[in-house]
Amino acid sequence: MNTKDGSSDRHRAVSAAVRRYPQFELTIHRLMDRSESFRDICEELADAEFALSKVDEAPPALREARRAEWQELVDRLVGEVGAAVLNTDAARKSGINPWPPR
Repeated sequence: MNTKDGSSDRHRAVSAAVRRYPQFELTIHRLMDRSESFRDICEELADAEFALSKVDEAPPALREARRAEWQELVDRLVGEVGAAVLNTDAARKSGINPWPPR
């Protein structure tokens, strides 16, 4: 992977996390710099969101099953991002709930 692709992947990953937790943008950037596992979760979230956005292109017989699978994955990854953010000292001190309203 070249630097341009890596930068693009990182941007997509950060954007996916910040869309869900905008109040923790700085914390997300710091975690991206410090934690490979957090980066991986955010990259997976960006990929899952992209796949979910393209589910209407799946054959009609598979569409709803794929939509449910991708949505479940997105929901799980959003929870993992939230848990990671919540476990930072800055987040705990802020007193802000990282969980997005449903």
